[in-house]
Amino acid sequence: MTFEVISHDLAFPAFILLAALSLLRFVLYPVLLSALAKVPKAHWSCGVSSVWILWARYTNRENRTIGEAHRRYGPIVRLAPNEVSINDMESVKTVYQGGFDKHQWYSVFNNYGVPNVFCSIYAKEHSIRKRMVSHVYSKSYLHSSASLAAQADDILNTRVLPTLDTSSHEGQAHQAIDVHSFFAAAAMDFITAYTFGLQNSSNFIQQKVYHDHWLELYRSRKGYSFFSQELPMLSKLLSPIGLHLTARMEAANRELEEWCAKLCAATLSSLAMKGSKPQTPADQPVVLRALLHGLDKEERVRGKESPIFSTAISQRNLTISSELFDHILAGQETTGVALTYLSWHLSQSQDLQHQLRAELLSLTPNMRMESGKVNIPNSGQLDRLPLLHAVIIETVRLYAPAGGPEPRVTPHPSCRIGPYEIPGGVRISASAYNLHRDERHFPHAEIWDHTRWLHTDDMDEERQKEMNRQFWGFSSGGRMCLGSNFAMHEMKLLVAAIYTNYTSHIVDDEGIAPTDGYTSHPTSGQLWLRFERADLG
Repeated sequence: MTFEVISHDLAFPAFILLAALSLLRFVLYPVLLSALAKVPKAHWSCGVSSVWILWARYTNRENRTIGEAHRRYGPIVRLAPNEVSINDMESVKTVYQGGFDKHQWYSVFNNYGVPNVFCSIYAKEHSIRKRMVSHVYSKSYLHSSASLAAQADDILNTRVLPTLDTSSHEGQAHQAIDVHSFFAAAAMDFITAYTFGLQNSSNFIQQKVYHDHWLELYRSRKGYSFFSQELPMLSKLLSPIGLHLTARMEAANRELEEWCAKLCAATLSSLAMKGSKPQTPADQPVVLRALLHGLDKEERVRGKESPIFSTAISQRNLTISSELFDHILAGQETTGVALTYLSWHLSQSQDLQHQLRAELLSLTPNMRMESGKVNIPNSGQLDRLPLLHAVIIETVRLYAPAGGPEPRVTPHPSCRIGPYEIPGGVRISASAYNLHRDERHFPHAEIWDHTRWLHTDDMDEERQKEMNRQFWGFSSGGRMCLGSNFAMHEMKLLVAAIYTNYTSHIVDDEGIAPTDGYTSHPTSGQLWLRFERADLG
């Protein structure tokens, strides 16, 4: 009896103590005592809860919501008890050129359950993986690659241009093309050819039915990633009771991964065949060969001492599939989106198309179609065309295909971000979407204006240098987009081939407004244009 009385006497004080500790831990500390308490809050609740920013992400309003917070409260704002957003280049340099590790948010990109360059959390492991393939994505390598030139020749002359030519024949003048699907297909054919060789690559331009099915799977994969990335523990807790928040995404992933694994297996089989005839330049699997060589070297030099032995070398085939799957997924979407919006803006101005065509015809050789085919121009010349570069870079600025926040984690014990001391372990990120809307560097930032990248005097040249420093379309630092040079070269080839020989006209652009998320695309998922043969005199 005495024991029961004592227990009851202690229960209430214990409850009070627990409540006080909870108040201190979850309210007073984050709101008043944490170093983050000095950082302006994007919303009154950000000091104690993540609900505000999670709701913005769930309802696909993240980029513009964070942008409004920066406009109101400055370049460094607090989004949640343990999360900060930055929107000035000095802070960006500190975080992204300072080698901060990636956040666990990226783990959703562990294809086949195995890390790759993009989702490697730790900088050291990322560096090892990146060195295996980075050289084949350098500008000098791409511009001198006989394989890429041969692949581009085939894809442009047997797939891209015949498709446009068919739609522009007399009697079919009103036949339109959904260029969002078309450019995504062209981008996939380019990147898979460079990765696996032309003979083992996709042919999405001509296999439209399968490509449409593939795109539907990809949309499912993207559309259900919120719970996996933002609330992974909730997904795991609910799964045993039959609430599978990510079931549709996982089903799509399985089919897409199986598709990529088959491409990898076919290419490896081609390389392993003895006595077969030598591969043509177009059939060379440039990226896969580089990855194989890199894995062989890492195993030979470091063996089991390698930091990536357990996640890469000991799971060789899965590593190959995971790495290459990431390359082709990223390569098709971002390029396809950028070309969609570029063609939309070009289609609004026949005069701009005329100016661009005149510049393109100055190439030696140019890409004027003769006997149904075009020549592949000198890469250096193509890269130096100012108007072509301006229309592409302005499109990537305004419609950054991967424009959402890129989460990193601050190092322990703390770091200095602007005027604030930020403790270690804080999620911190910047986004191309908001950096590209800074009116100090891009006046009238919401307007597509390619002329901002064309300079005619010293003042314009200095302004352009400032914009280049602010441009973040491919991120920056050691973990910037691996395929940025490939994407720019590919886009320039496609635009040059098309707009040298065709004019484009809008048929249906309803729903062209971009979605708001980590990656963006037209809300409708389509853009219908009509192409006509240009009068080249």
